[in-house]
Amino acid sequence: MTNTVWQQGEVIELEISDLSDTGDGVGRFDQRVVFVPDTVVSDRTLVRLTHVKPKYAHATLKQILQPSPQRIRPSCIVADKCGGCQWQHINYDYQLTAKHNQVTQALERIGGFVNPPVAPVLSTSSSLGYRNKATYPVRISATGQVQAGYYQKGSHQLINLNQCPVQDSRLNPLLAEVKQDIQKRGWSIYDENRHQGQIRHLSLRIGRRTGEMLLTLVVKDRNLPDIETQAQQWLQRYPQLVGVCLNRNSDRTNAIFGKDTTCIAGIPYLREKFAGLEFQIRPDTFFQVHTETAEALLQVIQSELNLQGHEVLVDAYCGIGTLTLPLAKQARQVIGLEVQSAAVEQAIFNAQQNGINNVTFQVGAVEKNLPNLGIIPDIVLLDPPRKGCEANVIKSLLNLKPSRIIYVSCKVATLARDLKLLCEHGQYHLTRVQPADFFPQTAHVETAAFLQRYPC
Repeated sequence: MTNTVWQQGEVIELEISDLSDTGDGVGRFDQRVVFVPDTVVSDRTLVRLTHVKPKYAHATLKQILQPSPQRIRPSCIVADKCGGCQWQHINYDYQLTAKHNQVTQALERIGGFVNPPVAPVLSTSSSLGYRNKATYPVRISATGQVQAGYYQKGSHQLINLNQCPVQDSRLNPLLAEVKQDIQKRGWSIYDENRHQGQIRHLSLRIGRRTGEMLLTLVVKDRNLPDIETQAQQWLQRYPQLVGVCLNRNSDRTNAIFGKDTTCIAGIPYLREKFAGLEFQIRPDTFFQVHTETAEALLQVIQSELNLQGHEVLVDAYCGIGTLTLPLAKQARQVIGLEVQSAAVEQAIFNAQQNGINNVTFQVGAVEKNLPNLGIIPDIVLLDPPRKGCEANVIKSLLNLKPSRIIYVSCKVATLARDLKLLCEHGQYHLTRVQPADFFPQTAHVETAAFLQRYPC
């Protein structure tokens, strides 16, 4: 047991031996753990301790004494400042290795699984220029210039961007030029400290397959003089832009979107093709940011399920039906559960547009609707938010006893926790875990876990 006292501000030499699920490098010094952003495994570094606790510390990178073989030059000139990405300095193949390790370690440490069946991370060729959506806070600089970008790592300081290498490059002209138009119009910029001013965020979306784009200004209220004229000018300037919207968020909140969206010019949605179907996507619709890898993960799910056309499937947390509708084409009956009524309205419309008639949708919390379905599903697909499933959802699944469960998760820690609850009493066993890289250049990983019920 060490008795060494660490001091805040102390500089130590540290070799990085792992990467955390938040993207920081991890080193060990004097039997304690040190977390260091902007590092990679095998970096030998000098770091300055910033927050010191009895068993761990956070530090900033002061100098790289010997770079890791996995370290590369970032594609973005502000990658060392911008908080949008954590891993642009890491070779992409090693990013995939790190994410595989992250999933495996969580399943072992949190889930208690021994040698979990984790497949290689699913990825497509687009590790840059892949994001179909980007939402930027807007601020006014000290010199009075309108700026939009991401916050600097660990701060609330905005890093102004005119392009972003991880977003679809077709959105870059809008990011650079819309700021200039806002400046020329003299529209006020929101000040979160005083809760004054109008424009809070700039949101850009694109259909990767269709090329259709949406531009949305998130505003405190709608007091933007001549917004209709400017919106028409944007539509004329950008042929692929199909709609300009205003989203009103008048609350003191960290949430980006408010509940009220108005289309100022064009139409309030874009069309996107996914898994051979056409979807309508609105400014505040949840849709995975990496279209190609999301479709590849769906193909894995379809392959694992091997639906024969007689199955009853429940898609819990179904959203606008992104997974529901492709699976409905292969099953006898599908029920989608979703708490957001606006998403269900879109799901119903998308089903009608694609001629899919064997799917129904229920509005309400999954933990309330799942126990009251009135049927025993053959398969349940889960895709909950980051916090994972409510306790009552796990209880309902153990009571319903579907033959198979597919659990899609954006946070592996809560996935591991819930899989442990489903498997600990011997009703289910884990047959495959498929990580997928929906968020290249970041530490985030999407994961699909496949469970099979043991025969009675």
